[in-house]
Amino acid sequence: MAKTNLNGALLALAAFAIFAVHDAVVKTLGGSYAPFQIMFFGVMFSFPLTILMMMRDTSLANLRPRHPWWTALRTGAAVITGVSAFYAFATLPLAQVYAILFASPLLITVLSIPILGEKVRVRRWIAVLVGLIGVLVVLRPGQTELSLGHIAALVAACSGALASVIVRKIGREERSVVLLLYPMMANFVLMGAALPFVYRPMPLEHLGAVGLMAGLGVLAGLVLIKAYRAGEAAIIAPMQYSQIIWASLFGVLLFNESIDRETLIGAAIVIGSGLYIVLRESRGSSSENTPVLRTRTPPETGTAPRISSLLSEEEKSATPKGS
Repeated sequence: MAKTNLNGALLALAAFAIFAVHDAVVKTLGGSYAPFQIMFFGVMFSFPLTILMMMRDTSLANLRPRHPWWTALRTGAAVITGVSAFYAFATLPLAQVYAILFASPLLITVLSIPILGEKVRVRRWIAVLVGLIGVLVVLRPGQTELSLGHIAALVAACSGALASVIVRKIGREERSVVLLLYPMMANFVLMGAALPFVYRPMPLEHLGAVGLMAGLGVLAGLVLIKAYRAGEAAIIAPMQYSQIIWASLFGVLLFNESIDRETLIGAAIVIGSGLYIVLRESRGSSSENTPVLRTRTPPETGTAPRISSLLSEEEKSATPKGS
């Protein structure tokens, strides 16, 4: 088991490194184009890969969701997350965006109470509060002016957490093709509607960068699937925090960014709180739904297929009928 967990952890580190490269491409494109345009072409490039993934679903059924209202809410949350996250990456230092997005596990813990019926005891509540203090350290209200980028990152963390909790609620009953397709279709339609107002011609190299972004999103998801198959969720989930290292490196080398002390301290507090929640959830008696452990990717943006949908399908196949 130790060797298996090691392999899973290494695969997860590779996956999140690829996700970080994906986000660096988003930031590069964000300097020239509106999030709506980047997302539209990103979805367009992702569709062929998504169709190949959907061909794995051999069940005889239509595309109507079994939980239409939850599916609609998750789809809306994914679209909001995408626009907000892409804007935040374009306008803020990478490390600062990650430090705020890392608050998602804290928000997932809170949202799991009304949506999943999760019971959160005092220790996890303390971890949530400490983590939110860490976010305030990063934002430094009163010392620095909060920009639209900061607000966008906070919105992305909140809406991404909501989308993740909804997947945890309906994932075992909803078909993976529905979970994969609806957010991407919504992005394609909505971003396409906004495109005439923000469109700027894209040279071939920028279109290639969008294609690279789409491919990286899919590749990272596939590697992360292998990681979760190889190791335990309690080992794999914390590997997401390695993205702060890549953000720091890319920020310095590619975008001439520097990391201030407050961002480092705040990120450390948020990561520590998130790790504690993962540890508590990994103990079977502490969490019935393990919503944070089941959040397998960065916040869903609806621009590429997310592995949570595919792994939910695997879980359903592995669950004995009648259980």
